[in-house]
Amino acid sequence: MGADEEKATDFKVLQESPPPSAYFRYNSPLVQVGLIGLICFCCPGMFNALSGMGGGGQVDHKAFNNANTALYTTFAIFGVLGGGIYNILGPKLTLFSGCSTYILYAGSFLYYNHHKHQAFAIVAGALLGIGAGLLWAGQGAMMTSYPTAGRKGSYIAMFWSIFNMGGVIGGLIPFIMNYNRLEAKSVNDGTYIGFMVFMTIGTILTLSILHPSKVIREDGTRCTEMKYSSVKVESIAILKLFLDWRMLLLVPASWASNFFYTYQFNNVNGTLFNLRTRGLNNVFYWGAQMIGSIAIGYVMDFSFKSRRTRGLVGVAIVGVLGTAIWGGGLANQLGYKRKETLVLLDFKESGSDFAGPFVLYFSYGLLDAMFQSMVYWVIGALANDAAILSRYNGFYKGVQSAGAAVAWQIDVHNVSFVSQLAVSWGLCTISYPLLVALIILAVKDESVEDLEGTSKEVALPAAVPESMEDSNVAVSKSD
Repeated sequence: MGADEEKATDFKVLQESPPPSAYFRYNSPLVQVGLIGLICFCCPGMFNALSGMGGGGQVDHKAFNNANTALYTTFAIFGVLGGGIYNILGPKLTLFSGCSTYILYAGSFLYYNHHKHQAFAIVAGALLGIGAGLLWAGQGAMMTSYPTAGRKGSYIAMFWSIFNMGGVIGGLIPFIMNYNRLEAKSVNDGTYIGFMVFMTIGTILTLSILHPSKVIREDGTRCTEMKYSSVKVESIAILKLFLDWRMLLLVPASWASNFFYTYQFNNVNGTLFNLRTRGLNNVFYWGAQMIGSIAIGYVMDFSFKSRRTRGLVGVAIVGVLGTAIWGGGLANQLGYKRKETLVLLDFKESGSDFAGPFVLYFSYGLLDAMFQSMVYWVIGALANDAAILSRYNGFYKGVQSAGAAVAWQIDVHNVSFVSQLAVSWGLCTISYPLLVALIILAVKDESVEDLEGTSKEVALPAAVPESMEDSNVAVSKSD
């Protein structure tokens, strides 16, 4: 056998043999997605707990609504740009910059507790929108591109569970620290300080993330071959997204997926319940998210042999469940109106009156996780490469944030609760048939290569000798 043939044989053996301890290597997809889950546990998870209290823990929701309008306006821009920035700068700098803005945002409400000036909160919200755009574009790329084709739903469920545990722990902070403050006008300083501590830990954790080109799947393939991109390449690629029919079919689902938060946080949890009970409700709202993501992740990965069939069944399940939950929300909403004086519900004192609204709020959390996990799965099924999926996820987060910015301002202008519910429900309903069309037209059933986890660009595993790595040997496979 000649030297070239011997090298080719060695390469084939290395490619087909997964590295030792394949799942728990530091550069394995499982570990890296777990790390980004912990980062989001500490930063967006705590932000979600802060938001879920209604008005950011303030009785007057105006400052919080205006801060979030600024947040989601800049998020809409940098969500779209975030994928390109991530491809240019790499994960460490991108994620570190993004996470640091969460600390400032929580600090602005600590300041507001004492001075009641909106300006700091609004500026901090605008900066957080930039940071969140960077963080979520990178997170989405990692979560959807690192796993093999047949395990994307499972990885999404794993991430969503770790991330939303942040909301659960974050909900306990205001519940415990304000337990005896039934008539408090806002949460105490310790609540905001607790959030800031977690956010600081998450920011430091970003330094542990590897570049996608260094992450090796269990079959020895790299998640992407691109080391770093350029501004020109990313600008052209991002502009093309707005003409991509697949992205256009995602727009209603993207717009809907954060639009309903304003209604659920401010006008259900923030309006019907007293301060300590809002924190308790958040524990269960984000806990429901963990259940929902695991359930839909199982359906999307294991329910049927055909990937396309699994996607269609997943959309059908979320559609039916969503219709039932929003219908229950309408029945509850008809019982109260904006500016109506209500007796606030307490988990200990209100008895059976507490049960119905509590179950509804829990169900909203369940639906949110199932809806967003379903959309992420569809995005992940459109490609395998991290560079491409960072742009797709950036587009999704950008449109999502534009919808959220509009929703927060709708609430500032005192639009009726019933109208907010109707628009939220309608947007979700419109998105289901469009997602079905996208799955039918763009999602392919796994090939043998997909089932084995092979990406379009098959790169050498880490165990390849340096002499071979230096020659940048790679094998390209067609679809």
